[in-house]
Amino acid sequence: MTTLDIRSTAKSQWRAVPQALRVHQWVKNLLLFVPVLLDHKILYFPVVSKALVAFAAFCCAASGAYILNDLLDSDADRRHATKRNRPFAAATLSRPFGVLMVPLLFAAALLCSLWLSPKFLILLVTYVVLTTAYSFYLKRIAILDVLILAGLYTLRVLAGVAASHVRFSTWLLAFSMFLFLSLAFLKRYNELSALPGGATETVERRGYLRGDREWLGSMGGVSGYLAVLVLALYINSEQVMALYRTPLLLWLICPLLLFWISRMWLLAHRGQINEDPILATARDPVSYVIGALMALVLFAAT
Repeated sequence: MTTLDIRSTAKSQWRAVPQALRVHQWVKNLLLFVPVLLDHKILYFPVVSKALVAFAAFCCAASGAYILNDLLDSDADRRHATKRNRPFAAATLSRPFGVLMVPLLFAAALLCSLWLSPKFLILLVTYVVLTTAYSFYLKRIAILDVLILAGLYTLRVLAGVAASHVRFSTWLLAFSMFLFLSLAFLKRYNELSALPGGATETVERRGYLRGDREWLGSMGGVSGYLAVLVLALYINSEQVMALYRTPLLLWLICPLLLFWISRMWLLAHRGQINEDPILATARDPVSYVIGALMALVLFAAT
C-alpha cells in the first residue's frame, strides 16, 4: 500500500467517526431544553448552563448506544439498501474500535452527569439501560419497541426538568408521550414502506410483517391527534393561567400542530420521508415556519 493510499484510508476513517457517532442525531437531545423554554427560563444562564451539560451527557450516551446498535446489526445492515453504508457494516471502521468507543462514551456521559442532580443521573442511567436492552433484544418485540422509542424521547424531556430544576408539568409529560409515540410509529412506518416483498414478508430483527404498515399508520395518526387533545386540555388548566397573560392565544397552536402532524403523515404515506422523523423535521423548511409561528404565539401570550 502506498503512502497516498494510507493517507486516503486514514481520511476516510476519520470522516466515518462522526457518522458512527451519528452527530446529526444529536438534534433529538434539544428536547432537554423544552422544559426550560416552557418555564420561561431560557434567558437564565444558570439554568441554561445546566441544560447544556445535560445535552452533552445525552449526546455521549446516545452515540455510545448508536455504535453498540450498529455493531450488533452490522450483518443485517450489509444486506440493507442504505444501511450497508454505515461505518461498521461497510468495514470503514473496525469492530475493536467500536467496542472501545462504547464504554468510553458511556463513561463520558456519566462524568458529565456528576455536575447535575442525582435525579438526572438516574434518568441518564435509565436511558443507557433501555437503549442497550433495546439494541440487544427489545427492538424485536412489536409494539413494545415503539413504546420504548417514545419513552426515550419523553425521558429526554424529564431529564431536562431534572437537570435544570425547572417546574415539572404532568401535562407536558402526557403531551410528550402521545406526540413521541406518533413519531415512533412514523419511524417504523417509514422502515416498512422502504422494504420490498409481500404483506407476509417478515422484517429482519423487527417484530413486524410488511403488511403491518397500514396498522402502524392508523395508530400513529391517532397518537398524534391525542397529543393535540392533551394540549387543548392543558390550555384550560390553572397552570396556564399562572404562566401566561393571554392564554386564549395558545389555542392558535392547536391548528398549527394539527397541520404539522397531518403533513408529516401525508409525506410518509407518499414515501417522501426516508429517515428518522425528527431528523426529517430538522431538514424541513415548512416545519421551521410552523415552529416559528408557534414561538410567536407563545411570546404573544406570555
